[in-house]
Amino acid sequence: MVQKTSRRRAGHRRARRARTSRFTRRGKIALWSGAVLAGLLLLGGGAALFAYLSLDGNIHSADIGDRLGGDRPDNLSPGSKNILVVGSDSRAGANSEYGKGLETMQSDTLMLVHLSADRKWAGVLSLPRDSYVPIPSCDRGDGTRSKPHSFKINESFAIGGLKGEVEGAAACTIKTVEHNTGLRVDHFMSLDFQGFKGMVNALGGIEVCPEEAIHDKKAHLDLAAGCQTIRNEEALGYVRARYGIGDGTDTGRIGRQQEFMRALSDKARSKLTSPKDLYGFLDSATKSLTTDKDLAGITPLYRLASSVQKIPENRLHFLTVPNYPREADIPTDKANLVWQQPQAATLFKKLAEDREVTAKALKSASAHPVHAAQVRVRVLNGTSEPGAAAEAAEGLRALGIRATVGNAAHSASKTSVTYAPGRRTQAGIVAAHLRDGIAPKAERDGGDTGGDSGGGGGSGAAGAEVTLTLGPGFEGVR
Repeated sequence: MVQKTSRRRAGHRRARRARTSRFTRRGKIALWSGAVLAGLLLLGGGAALFAYLSLDGNIHSADIGDRLGGDRPDNLSPGSKNILVVGSDSRAGANSEYGKGLETMQSDTLMLVHLSADRKWAGVLSLPRDSYVPIPSCDRGDGTRSKPHSFKINESFAIGGLKGEVEGAAACTIKTVEHNTGLRVDHFMSLDFQGFKGMVNALGGIEVCPEEAIHDKKAHLDLAAGCQTIRNEEALGYVRARYGIGDGTDTGRIGRQQEFMRALSDKARSKLTSPKDLYGFLDSATKSLTTDKDLAGITPLYRLASSVQKIPENRLHFLTVPNYPREADIPTDKANLVWQQPQAATLFKKLAEDREVTAKALKSASAHPVHAAQVRVRVLNGTSEPGAAAEAAEGLRALGIRATVGNAAHSASKTSVTYAPGRRTQAGIVAAHLRDGIAPKAERDGGDTGGDSGGGGGSGAAGAEVTLTLGPGFEGVR
């Protein structure tokens, strides 16, 4: 009996793996704008004009240009597009039942969609909302500005949306993403709870196959194990659930969200063959959609959708920023994630240069993380500014890196990061946390011995694996 049960369970697991693989193979870009293209082709005559005017009027526009400031990343690959997509869980209006005591706008999902310049591949990059990152100063919308600080990345949406305005929430989120990735954001989309539910319901629900029953009070979800079609609150709860399913992490939830969006996109293309069904789907989506000024409207969304329709299925890559629990570096922090370096920095650089990144390659490169707490660095002051090394070391220690300070033997012409034999990864971690965009170099025989080591925590200079020598114009630690 046990063997038969085991065989049945193994069969169920194989079937589930096949379904998941099918979702991956057949998935195309998880932006609802693809359905807009299909809709305009299906609707004709007066119906098309009515639908166009009605749906076009549904879309909200957020004028965010003046709020972003001038200190933005350069566009290194003209023709490529980076679109920031936010799943907003604002508790205003019909969304108020999903949380109490939350007066600001909230973001539940954060993705950056990269479209290559030749439109032959695309990457959907998930940024875990528990990512602990620096958040730059933002306009609060009430005449004041927030102070630069570090916290969960999704707090940026709440800071900018203090007054309930998507413009401010979007601007602060874009500034934060650009600040931490070096990628220039070209467009922005935000879709709230009601729009998500409306799209799922218009499709008659989406099939999911949880291996175990899910009970998550925070997500308002009680779901039995096994394959079933979900809609309404169950669908919303499924993509929001975290604590009653899997490993309880934000990254686990991201995987379910990506799979759900693949299934939703696939079903939309196969089911929405009648004007009535299609209009209901698009009406739900557009009523809850806010975009930047340049993307607001059926026409620009149509152009965007038509430019990506021919992307091969095997060249749409669902990615997640490599990460690990911040507890590994800061034992007292059991609630946040940090981005794994230098893998995250390498990922952002490749996207900025419009170089294709696959999920398989990213997983392989991130298989063996080195935590910041495992890095020892000596910071040498090669400038004429007293205390510069101490300040930089303090910033590195806040990240969990063990740092000592001292003075360089000679004035430095520029900031550099060098490393001892076998410590290239550790040097990459240090460099990834600097604003200067430095490429680490191996130490020459004898290395840079520097001057005196001024203590300040961590092990002595002789035990340092990496040397950071500050030069004129050092931009600081992030």
